[in-house]
Amino acid sequence: MRRAVLGCLAIVGAFVLATSTVAPSNASDWFRHTQWRLNHFGCDAGPTTGSPNDHTTAGIIRFQAANWLSQTGTLTDATKAKLLTSTSVHCDNRPVPSNSGTGRRIVISQKQNWIWLVRESGDIAAQGGMIDNPKIVSVGTYHSGSKCGRPAKILHNRSYDLKLQLDYFTRIIACGVGIHRVPTYVGTGKQIHPDWMLGTNMMTSHGCTRVSNETAKHIWYFADPGTKVVVVR
Repeated sequence: MRRAVLGCLAIVGAFVLATSTVAPSNASDWFRHTQWRLNHFGCDAGPTTGSPNDHTTAGIIRFQAANWLSQTGTLTDATKAKLLTSTSVHCDNRPVPSNSGTGRRIVISQKQNWIWLVRESGDIAAQGGMIDNPKIVSVGTYHSGSKCGRPAKILHNRSYDLKLQLDYFTRIIACGVGIHRVPTYVGTGKQIHPDWMLGTNMMTSHGCTRVSNETAKHIWYFADPGTKVVVVR
């Protein structure tokens, strides 16, 4: 289930419960180590400050998604136990979902909030976090290319109100739905949200699939007319 951006209170509450028997001087060290572990697993929990924040919450969600845990954004017992193992799946190096078929394709997992570019051989060309909108893009198989007479790719697309720029727009579904970099404001060039929110259920898009600038470039060059796009849960 997607939700609005979490404040720090939820994670603070879970942290206090988890460390209620730990002296305050050690609590910060314990949480700093947790942030370090999340970063070790490629989950981008932000700086290891020892203080809970939304960036760390996003890192927890990415870790939970990669390891098929409930995506609460809090340090549940299952999450803490998994963080202490050496066999946990790294957030930035996940296996392609087995139910996504075979061959050269782009795979989007709405459950993991993740995207893979898969070569014909089955090797992964690139992967990264994403934010989409399951109400607009349903589970199924699609193909990249021109739709409704519109070009398959637009280097610097614009939102309907012309206030946002959608770089490396690759069209995949219907007339106006595609994959692109996190939108930037035309006036300032700043992104509407940071990259560390990608790969989480902290928000939904207006309809397209948002990815980092780097991932958007990979998709731009990977997707040919008719490239298969498989959306799974």
